[in-house]
Amino acid sequence: MTPFGEAVRKLRAERGVSQKQMAEAIGVSAAYLSALEHGRRGKPSFDFLQRVAGYFHIIWDDAEALFAIADQSDPRVVVDTAGLPAAHTAFANRLSRVIGQLDEEAIGALDLLVDQKLAR
Repeated sequence: MTPFGEAVRKLRAERGVSQKQMAEAIGVSAAYLSALEHGRRGKPSFDFLQRVAGYFHIIWDDAEALFAIADQSDPRVVVDTAGLPAAHTAFANRLSRVIGQLDEEAIGALDLLVDQKLAR
């Protein structure tokens, strides 16, 4: 699941809306919406995001937050290490092999470490 898929699922649950109902209302198939929620589709288009925001009557800051979540939700990430030291490439490849084995605590610790390094 992607962060965007999780957010859409939460919105649907809060409002008691099925995937089929939402899909019909915004003009997509229920299969597409399911695949998007489960991370089997790439980042949604801006047009799709606007339809979702309109469907749930999300405005201003909340819409911006939803769009930002969508921007972080491409399940097929490419890490370009061309021109970087060999250790960077090795780490990126290792992470790609083991990321599915890391629990949320480990992901949180790595995320915090990255934030700390970038803040310097």
